[in-house]
Amino acid sequence: MFGSHSQKGNKTNADGLVGNKCSQNLWVYTADCMPIFFADKRTRNVASLHCGRKGLEKKIIKNLVKIFDAFGTSRDDLLVAIGPAISKEHYLVDRMTLKEFYRKAENKNIIVKLTKTKKYLCSSDSNYFREQNLNQLDLKKSAYRQLLNENIPRTNIDISNLCTYKFNNEFYSWRRSKTISRQWNLICS
Repeated sequence: MFGSHSQKGNKTNADGLVGNKCSQNLWVYTADCMPIFFADKRTRNVASLHCGRKGLEKKIIKNLVKIFDAFGTSRDDLLVAIGPAISKEHYLVDRMTLKEFYRKAENKNIIVKLTKTKKYLCSSDSNYFREQNLNQLDLKKSAYRQLLNENIPRTNIDISNLCTYKFNNEFYSWRRSKTISRQWNLICS
């Protein structure tokens, strides 16, 4: 969605906004998903994405880069920043989810080697715990690979190492506390 199509003072339900006017502020709120910001240093066009596992599977990054292509943006002029999001150590998924993610997001089938075991509470009104084999999924690394696949230079990509799950005093995390609170992220043109 283009930034000028959103109403002042209203939230817009979209996983991405593209600035199509000068001096626009684009905001996105996230909990564990990645805020990803794009800026064309020549034209000053900007964009913001709310991107998690499903967005990566649907190739939201590729689709956004196509919009910049329509603007005539050179890959050398495109700067990208990935903000604080959940780290792979805290983003654990089952075997089938991991296999399906790699098939969709990275166009490859993998043999899953279980990397993590975590105990989790099965019922909120009991103390019954069950062990389940879970796998770490690195969303930031996958986003980085998708950006490289779009021929964005490595030197134009910056990735925050802050984890929304780990830093509980600084960030909200759905996976940590099931909160509906979010942090706001913005880019200005």
